[in-house]
Amino acid sequence: MTFDPQAVAAAGERLRAARTVSVVSHVSPDGDAVGSALGLTLALRAAGKRVTVALADGVPACCRHLPGAETVVSRGDPEADCKVFVDCGDRDRGGKAWQADWPVDINIDHHKTNTRFAGVNLVAPGAVATAAMLAELLPRWGLEITPEAASALLTGMLTDTIGFRTSNITAHALRLAADLVDRGAPLSELYFKALVERSFEALRYWGQGLSRIRREGGLVWTSLTLEDRKISGYGGNDDADLVGYLVTVRGAAIGVIFIEQNNGTVKVSWRARPGWDVSGVAVRFGGGGHAPASGATVSGSLAEVQARVLEATRALL
Repeated sequence: MTFDPQAVAAAGERLRAARTVSVVSHVSPDGDAVGSALGLTLALRAAGKRVTVALADGVPACCRHLPGAETVVSRGDPEADCKVFVDCGDRDRGGKAWQADWPVDINIDHHKTNTRFAGVNLVAPGAVATAAMLAELLPRWGLEITPEAASALLTGMLTDTIGFRTSNITAHALRLAADLVDRGAPLSELYFKALVERSFEALRYWGQGLSRIRREGGLVWTSLTLEDRKISGYGGNDDADLVGYLVTVRGAAIGVIFIEQNNGTVKVSWRARPGWDVSGVAVRFGGGGHAPASGATVSGSLAEVQARVLEATRALL
């Protein structure tokens, strides 16, 4: 992994000098958001720092077993000596955890659409996960990766690579993961918790979405409504990771899922096979992400948003 040496040094200096740190990641957090935030938090706490870790939407079920998950709050600390965003393409993605006029000191991320919004920006689009970046950076900053921090970071890598199955996996990434295992992260247990285990309600929720799945050439899509959540008893406002399975359809190039929200918006997630880049479409709708995985939150009714997004995605295909 290639980093700007000046940015690495500047970030390390700010973290070492800080007595208090605020760590924030994005709304609707995935495993990399949680794993990166907790991995950094636990390493800093082991060094004697007082750390506030904030996620506007809390910790998803797949990550609640991780050490430190119970300390996550919904709002960051603007008075902290050092304010850090991890796995966040732009500052607005922090949601209610961070006000727009609060400064950000360090931005650590691997999204190609990152807007470089902090005082120090460590952005590596080639990294398989932000957690992988931290697995390499923490020792450089003299911070210990404890077994607990290793578990958080390995979870971030596992989830963003779907169990080391994405096309951007490298030997270097696998060596970083092996080092985390050597540091005490239980690979098989973390894999099962993050990628295999599901609640009964989540499977019922999937059933609602799968019942209306559609296909048009290389495009596969479906939707999840507020009524689906009510019928299934699913408590989240996400897709319970269903989108990743849409693109596994034989012959599919791009999968899209639309999740109706109760505030007049629709969450949209895209997944793509190697060779396709959906990040540009997501940016058009105010979102961002990676070539194979991107998302956006779009204002409008489910029918309106679906029509607009599908038209733009068809144009890409």
